[in-house]
Amino acid sequence: MEVIGLETVPQAGSYILATNHLSRLDSALIFCLLDRRDVTGMIGDSYQKSWIMRWLVEIVDGIWVNREEVDVGAMRETLAYLRKGGAIGLAPEGTRSHTGGLIPARPGVAYLADKAGVSIIPVALYGTEHAFDCLRRLRRPSIHVRFGAAFVLPPVDRRERLAALQRNTDEIMCRIAAMLPEGYRGVYAEETRLQELLLA
Repeated sequence: MEVIGLETVPQAGSYILATNHLSRLDSALIFCLLDRRDVTGMIGDSYQKSWIMRWLVEIVDGIWVNREEVDVGAMRETLAYLRKGGAIGLAPEGTRSHTGGLIPARPGVAYLADKAGVSIIPVALYGTEHAFDCLRRLRRPSIHVRFGAAFVLPPVDRRERLAALQRNTDEIMCRIAAMLPEGYRGVYAEETRLQELLLA
């Protein structure tokens, strides 16, 4: 497994780890790589059907979220966790990409970062989508994890809230895309902001 930039991730303080999402393995992988115990994430409540998942989520103080609607309770719980000093790992896309490429992101991560006043650390993963197939064939999976530099989004102007949240969401995704191989950039591949980041 190749891991780049892990040494730059703060071991204390509040921030959001914003990652692309290719496999059920992604969240567990990030949790295991970080050397702090107050990192958690939001997990789709559909996984509550599995006693193993319920047990794992309870161990890491995970936050259950209804992905079918705006879950106000889960958002409040996440904000409270960040304001207490914890770190949260979230996938702005909201669900796994089945194409391998980035899919359109939702504004939840940008909203939480604005409300909590925390920085974002972009995380790009690839290879996790093939990990279980490789293990079934007794082959070592080739997994890559890249942690980017922390950044702070501009404050959301309440007069143009939706547009500002969309711009901030696109910024998050373009920073993730800039760390991914070209074939994984999906719907953000042609974004002007991505091209600026690649040339920087």
